[in-house]
Parts: sequence; C-alpha cells; structure tokens
Amino acid sequence: QVQPKVTANDLKADVSFLASDALEGRGTPSKGLDIAAEYIAAEFRRSGLEPAGDDGYFQTADFISVSSNVEGVELTLEIGGRKIKVDRGSMTVANPGAVNLDNVPMGVMTDASQDMGDKPVLVNSARMRSWGNGHPPLVVLVVPSPGGRMGGAPVLQPVPSPYPPVLMVWDAAVREALTAGAADIKVTAHIPAPAPQPPVKLRNVIGVLRGSDPALKDTYLVLTAHYDHLGVRGTGDGDHIFNGANDDASGTSSVIEIAKALAALAQRPRRSIVFLTLFGEELGDLGSRYYCQHPVFPLAKTVADINLEQLGRTDDTEGPRLLQFNLTGFDYTDIAAFLSKAGERTGIRVVKHEKNSDSFFARSDNAAFADAGVPSTTLSVSYIFPDYHRPGDEWPKLDYDNMAKVDDAVALGVYGIADSAEAPRWNKENPKTARYVAAREKQ
Repeated sequence: QVQPKVTANDLKADVSFLASDALEGRGTPSKGLDIAAEYIAAEFRRSGLEPAGDDGYFQTADFISVSSNVEGVELTLEIGGRKIKVDRGSMTVANPGAVNLDNVPMGVMTDASQDMGDKPVLVNSARMRSWGNGHPPLVVLVVPSPGGRMGGAPVLQPVPSPYPPVLMVWDAAVREALTAGAADIKVTAHIPAPAPQPPVKLRNVIGVLRGSDPALKDTYLVLTAHYDHLGVRGTGDGDHIFNGANDDASGTSSVIEIAKALAALAQRPRRSIVFLTLFGEELGDLGSRYYCQHPVFPLAKTVADINLEQLGRTDDTEGPRLLQFNLTGFDYTDIAAFLSKAGERTGIRVVKHEKNSDSFFARSDNAAFADAGVPSTTLSVSYIFPDYHRPGDEWPKLDYDNMAKVDDAVALGVYGIADSAEAPRWNKENPKTARYVAAREKQ
C-alpha cells in the first residue's frame, strides 16, 4: 500500500530557516518574504514538481499600498425617510477607492450569495466577508464597534482592484434606524481617490504533481499554506520579530515535505495535486483571494482545497494535542471522511472541535476557495496556542515528531482524495453551506 513518509528532521530544517530572525517575520511585503518564496521554490524544484506560475514557480501579483484614512470622506444615509450624516469619527475606510454617489438607492444584503448588480450595498453584519456576485460601487458595512483596521493604516490592494470601496460604520443612529426595520435606504457618499503609489510585486509559489489518469489528471486537489507572518513590530526593549514558526512556517514546511513525499512515490494518484503557498494571509487572505481571482487551474475542476495551519505546537491552551488534528467546517463537506480513513491507517485521530470548527472556518485561506465554491477546510493541530501572534512563536517550541506523524496522515489523505474517482462535495443538508453550494453551482 502507498505510504508517503515525512521526517521530523526535514520539517525542523524548513521551519528553523523560514522562522529564523534572518527572515524578520516574513511581513507582506518584505525582503524576508521574498527570501522565503525563493526557498519554497527551490524545495519544489528539488522535489521535481512542475512549475505552474507565470514566472517559474511564482504567480506574480502587483499590489499597491493605499491610505485608508477618512479625510475628505462624506457619508449620508437616508433610512426610512430619516437622513443621517455619519460623523467621520464613527467610520473608517476599510477598502479605499474613489466614490461619488448622490441620493442613490441601496441594496440591503442579508446573504453573501445575493446578487445586487451595480447597486451600492449596505451590510448590517460584521461577519459577512464577501459582497455577493455583482460589483457594487460602494459597500457600507455596519459594525457594532470600531474594532479592526482603523483609519490611517495603509492597506494593500491588487492592481487593478477587484474589490469595491468599503466603509465601516459604527454610528449609533444608523444602527437604531436599521433596527426599526427600514427597507428603503438611499446613500450620498464622497470618498476621494487614493493617492497613486508605486506597485510592489508579491508572489504565490505554485508547483504541480501531474496525475496519472488520462481524464482525471485535468482535475486538481490543492494543498495550501500561507508563508507570510507579521514581520517586525513595535519599538523599545525586547524581541520585535514575529517569527511565525507555528503560524504558519509549520504549514508551509508541511506543504514542502508532503510534496517531496508524494513526488517520490512510484505510483502517482489519478488526479493532479497543486502545492500552493500563499502571501498576505495575515492581511486578509490576500494571496488566496488573488489566486481565486486569477486561478492557474480552473476552479470548476478544482475538487478541494486543504489548507494547513498551526501543525507544530501541541500545547493547545485547552490542553495537549497529540496524534490528532482538527478540521474547520468539519460538517460542511465530506473531506473529513476522506482524511479519517488515512488517520485510521496511520494512528492519527481526525477530530471536530464543537466550538471552533465552524467559527474558525472563515479565518484562513480556505475561505477564499470556499467563497469561490471549492470544497475546503483548514487543518490544524491547535486552534489557540501560547505565543499566537506574539514574538515568542519560535521554531524550537514545535513538536516535530508529532508534526511528522500528522503530516504522514495528511499526505496519505491527500493521496487518497487525489486518487479517488469521487470528488469531495459540500454538504447541502447543512444550512451554513448554502452560499458555497450556490457558488459551486455557478462555476
């Protein structure tokens, strides 16, 4: 029987380099991030993966940094006949872009699968991450408090940006008017155009292991991880390098080593496997969303995305996590069934965390694939661990022996999905998957 093998020392070698101080936390963009990309490409080259980017193993993407401050922004909402001029202190520009609207009717979005066409959209939910199937000229996102990125912080946008301008609003008068249930809403808005900036080049790293079946080799399983982290932050005494060893050098090294293990097998699976490491997850899934807007392999023929996050730390805040891994959206697809078979063969338990499985589903790069309709999950050993998003997330703290055992199970599960005539599917019986099922059916 097929049994790909990953070793603890190989994982340690990868993580200790990617999470070294020399790479300065792999911020997006940074020299350290570029060095990490070159390292990953070299390892894909060593494995014999076929390069699948526009520049060898690199899918290159031009991004610009634009200011998100509220200077010059004006917003008036007419809700049920009541005009509310929103104070600049009660809003921020979450996604910059020029807007000039005068008393224009708004669509009110309650579900991300709705198509509002070219209407401006009001979303009375902080949790909705995409804005339907149209391209609205403005999204007004009503949130309960000022949390998140505040005005003045620059944001990275692809060139040209596929995203509408977004205003986040936490004005009490707006929330009260919406609570009254008004359906007739009009907007007057002015947002100045961002000042032009020189672009920066960011890179996803992509290699493919071609399948062996004449028909199924043109269908694809994607294995992803983000290779960026938070960079260098803060001043004064102490450690300011956010090394990101577990988050997510562990996932990146696992993609590298699983690629090597599968490429070394005498028998290739029937489907092709795409190994994809992504930039900018920490800034809002930038690399995965860019890939899904510019897919190298057709999304309609992409059977699943399995995303790897936080595989090295076993000291979960709820207690030790050994010889097991979690899946987000455990009941959203039948991916868990495929992976559980591999777990049984390798002595690894595939578990559902009752609280975190669903709530973490939209918190990593799998969310971009899900929004595009591709069945997806994020696989992790720990959801929350000491040093999460802190400078202490360093490579000596990972349990590489456990990580290698988990990766053996993941590799076998990935092979099983890629070799199966049956592709993973969304669970249509679960109401939480409706928007993803709708996106899949539109492909």
